[in-house]
Amino acid sequence: MAEKRKLTVRVDARWIEEAKAYAERHDTSLSKLISEFLRNLPGETVSYKQAPVLRRISGILPADISIGEHQTHLDEKYGEGDESAR
Repeated sequence: MAEKRKLTVRVDARWIEEAKAYAERHDTSLSKLISEFLRNLPGETVSYKQAPVLRRISGILPADISIGEHQTHLDEKYGEGDESAR
């Protein structure tokens, strides 16, 4: 486990209260929110695989469905080739 250190920052009081309320609504702590934010800052090279939006949607396609099957489903649902749907 990485060493933990105390950090003092100065932030507008209103933002602190809003952040505390957010943390409470999401059953976490302000320290954990800040730690996660800092951990997710991009390094010198940005990996698209690590992008927050990709992490959120990764794995939502069931394992027993191929990408081709999913594409067929989307084509049927949204009418691929149907100019009136565009």
